Amino acid sequence: MQQVLADYRTAPIDEKLRAMLGFLEKLTLTPQAVTKDDAAKVRALGVSRQAMEDAMLVCSLFNMIVRVADSTNFHVGSKADFEASADSLLRFGYKL
Repeated sequence: MQQVLADYRTAPIDEKLRAMLGFLEKLTLTPQAVTKDDAAKVRALGVSRQAMEDAMLVCSLFNMIVRVADSTNFHVGSKADFEASADSLLRFGYKL
């Protein structure tokens, strides 16, 4: 995971994942430049249409949330806050 976070291009991961991450990077940074050929290259490696749609949906929603959070100066909690939240979710789930 650390190698992927550092540089997915050189990390020891499956080529399909590497291609999908590259596509998502382009979709995030220069969406106006994404073409059918970009998608075709990923599909040619064996990534299913459904997998691409799922990845694009998650990426798009994440990007939207980040942009809203940035524009509203949303406070990000500390590592301890995230760990406490994760512990609570593991124990109790999302039930209120």
